[in-house]
Amino acid sequence: MSLPVYPVAHPDAGVQRQVLSDSPELMVVSFRFQTGAQGALHSHPHVQSTYVARGRFRFFRDGVAHDLHPGDSLVIPSGVVHGCECLEAGELIDCFTPRRDDFL
Repeated sequence: MSLPVYPVAHPDAGVQRQVLSDSPELMVVSFRFQTGAQGALHSHPHVQSTYVARGRFRFFRDGVAHDLHPGDSLVIPSGVVHGCECLEAGELIDCFTPRRDDFL
């Protein structure tokens, strides 16, 4: 049985998004950012965790800034306004529960 290969999407300037794996209960997604690229402020009903695989990011969660480096992680509760700015090109590995059907 072969696993699905998901296409790369470009949700914002300087940002690439690729679903790595999913089930109805959980989704794992890679976000690759160029320096200076931003993930616009938004909210969604999914619980999200983000892990910095490489690079440096400034996350905004519910109006509070958090500077994250490789190996750092952050949980974003359901409905909380959040976004990020890439300070040094890198990659985030995000998990969403339940799955983000809008990414498929």
